[in-house]
Amino acid sequence: MKARMTAEEAFRLLADGMSRTGTEAFFTTLVEHLAAILDVDHALIARVGDDRRAHTLAVWSRGACRPNLSYDLAGTPCETVSGRQPCLYACDIQQRFPDDALLRQLDAESYLGVPLFALEGRPLGLLAVLKNTPMSLSGLEEEILHIAAAQAGAEMERAQATLALRDSEACARESERRLDTLLNHLPGMAYRCQNDHDWTMLVISQGALALTGYAPDALLHNRVVSYASLIYPPDQQKVVDAVASAVAQQTPFRVIYRLRTANGQLRWMLEQGQAIYDAQRAVTCLEGFVTDISEQYEAQRVQAAVARVASAVTTRIGDDYFHHLVRHLVEILEADAGVIATLDTTPETVLATGGTPPSHLSTVSAFAEGRPLDNYAFDLIGSPFERLVDTQEVADREEKPAWLPGVHGEYSAWIGRRLENARGQPVGVIMVLYREPPDTNAFATSVLRILSTGAAAEVERRQDHRRMRQLAYFDGTTGLANRVRFMEDLQQMRRIAERCQQPLALLLLDLRRFKEINDLHGHQLGDQLLATVAGRLHRAVATGEALARLSGDEFALLVPTASPEVVEASVARMRDTIGRPIQLGHRTFSLKVSIGLARYPEDALSAGDLFKAASIALYHAKQEDEGVCPFTASMTHALERRQQMTERLERAIAEDALALHYQPQINLRTGQLTGAEALCRWHDDQWGWVSPGEFIPLAEERGLIRPLGDWVLQHATQQLLAWRRTGRRLPGRLSLNISAQQFADPHLAEHIVQLTRGLPTSAIALELTESDFMRDPEQAVTITRALNQAGITLAIDDFGTGYSSLAYLRRFAADTLKIDISFVRHMLESQHDRTIVETIMAMAKALGMTTVAEGVETAEQAAALTDMGCDEAQGFYFDRPLSAEDFAERWGDHLHDNPKDSR
Repeated sequence: MKARMTAEEAFRLLADGMSRTGTEAFFTTLVEHLAAILDVDHALIARVGDDRRAHTLAVWSRGACRPNLSYDLAGTPCETVSGRQPCLYACDIQQRFPDDALLRQLDAESYLGVPLFALEGRPLGLLAVLKNTPMSLSGLEEEILHIAAAQAGAEMERAQATLALRDSEACARESERRLDTLLNHLPGMAYRCQNDHDWTMLVISQGALALTGYAPDALLHNRVVSYASLIYPPDQQKVVDAVASAVAQQTPFRVIYRLRTANGQLRWMLEQGQAIYDAQRAVTCLEGFVTDISEQYEAQRVQAAVARVASAVTTRIGDDYFHHLVRHLVEILEADAGVIATLDTTPETVLATGGTPPSHLSTVSAFAEGRPLDNYAFDLIGSPFERLVDTQEVADREEKPAWLPGVHGEYSAWIGRRLENARGQPVGVIMVLYREPPDTNAFATSVLRILSTGAAAEVERRQDHRRMRQLAYFDGTTGLANRVRFMEDLQQMRRIAERCQQPLALLLLDLRRFKEINDLHGHQLGDQLLATVAGRLHRAVATGEALARLSGDEFALLVPTASPEVVEASVARMRDTIGRPIQLGHRTFSLKVSIGLARYPEDALSAGDLFKAASIALYHAKQEDEGVCPFTASMTHALERRQQMTERLERAIAEDALALHYQPQINLRTGQLTGAEALCRWHDDQWGWVSPGEFIPLAEERGLIRPLGDWVLQHATQQLLAWRRTGRRLPGRLSLNISAQQFADPHLAEHIVQLTRGLPTSAIALELTESDFMRDPEQAVTITRALNQAGITLAIDDFGTGYSSLAYLRRFAADTLKIDISFVRHMLESQHDRTIVETIMAMAKALGMTTVAEGVETAEQAAALTDMGCDEAQGFYFDRPLSAEDFAERWGDHLHDNPKDSR
């Protein structure tokens, strides 16, 4: 399938092609859409005749419809298409089938064929797609091919059934003509009887045994039973009247009636004969033939019934089809009620649940007491109809009467047939019910057997359509509406809000730190967590609200009639729902949510602008502790500035428009320079100096932190090498800050060595915040050891804020702890902060690590740190960050050859 075509687009295009069912354009549209969806050069659908030749119904090649053709299957890849799975030749198809001229004509390189079957499994033809390059097949493409093949087979069978019906009608007329010719020569029972009440047999042929089950002697002179008593009572008067009328008119008689045989069966008889008269024209006896015509008569009745239903059902798809079908079935089969129902689970769901059978039926049409009934669902397990799931056909008289909701009285007998899809899996049932058992089930069973094929095909078509809609409009992980469906709901609800002059609110919800949970515990648990959250949200949604999962951990909620009180209640409901702890296995998760809120018409008039406003509000909500942020007009300006800053920063990195400033690091005992920290500065031509506190977090957010970090490493290396070329060397190391994104690279050490080529790795020290170390402690252990082996020193910045454990601190290959400025600033006034500083120094000393205090601004702070045993410090008290030229001028006396590393 083309990479640019999503699954939703593919299924919508496939559904559009299948909407031509019953039209001449169906097959042409289907191959055209399949070629587009599967990105192939050729597609064709063909029926396969008894002559082993393929006769195409539609051919699509190189972007256009081509004339249909017929070709011999021998020596072609089509000859190998069999079974239930696609037949794929991924490449070199012409070499595999060198005698196939069509392959050469199409210049095909690969071939995929799918067999087409009738509902009962009879092969009908094939569907083939060819490509002028190699071909591969994904799971989604197999799903599309299965649906297309099922629909093509159903359409082909439907067309064949239409032709067969016309042929059948013609055959019926011909059979009737022949029947009229051969009536007097039918095999059966020849007889001579008296014209009395019992029709006392005087002469009877040996055919009586096969016809009635009684030997001729048993019928002669009524020795065991009279022939007249075997005639089905409801038909007896009809026979008497027919014979009497013929006798009165002195014409032959012909009558069809039912006869109860010795084994209790009801059989249809054709009797034809005439009266024998004496010279005075008085009747002396009756003579004639009786023939068993049960099969022929039932076939004619079934054919007439099917034709009547076919002519009465004016639509072939949808609910009207089911309603018409059930109503006419009830009338023709002289039943008291009729039902078509679908099983509540699809075959795929049954397989996914380990083969658990469906437990409910849902009617799509029910008819009783001369009127349609409301659709309803009922338990299949324990009902009289449960056997239909395991047995294809059931005709039963119930010891425990069956009943239908909404109908008075009970049913003592019913006849039903299981509806199956093209793979033979149950999808529903069709039934007729009787208050009094019918005398025979054969007629109803035969009619149901024929008409169930069309009903099953329509049920499967509806299921396929529902499946396509599910894939196109609903999220597979949570079952909620997806982005496509949500945007349609947004458009519709905005129009309603405009028409009703009522406000509409849009809430965008983002689960905080969900990505960390996903990365730490795996995507499977992450999906379970999302599904649990989605279930809770779905149950918490108020009447009229619309909920969807847009992507990842982002959800959306539409709130109609959105007064301030209603919106506040919806926000509180969402926060409370997500905030409740979630137990999955032995783990408990407590989630927080960021909510961006926008209102129509207050914040935006169009659906697109409303979504944009809510997205902007969500962005700001993620930056705030509270996590809920209504949209304001100023947010747009702030977002535009961030977008402009992103573009300007990217250009500044590419054009070397940034600068490095250097802040000295001082040995508190000797007052000597022990190193420096390189800090990135940005002066924009239009905005002037841009704060690092603004552009560095932006670089991390917008994916620019890696190129920015590389720029810092390269230019710091160039500066150190430039100083060395003039005979000046920085004592100790130059400290460079790296981000968590850079640190996550398992090849960081090799990358830094490459960027600092020409400079000893001992001249560089990397600084990473404690909280960044603790994002993935085990990975941090591995990477810090690789850096240490490469000779690169590592410092833990902002120590005391990241809650690292002593166990991990001991394992990190770091040699310096930098005490966070927040503790240094208040340590003289706050005993609590002073204790933290002293504790950090004690830990560092115990682990053999150097301590560096940040943000030293007064002599008193420097003196206190010295007394507490701190090794080094940096801050405004010693000097501000300086440009390379100012740093060299100010600290030039400390930049000398053969420096002694005091660390």
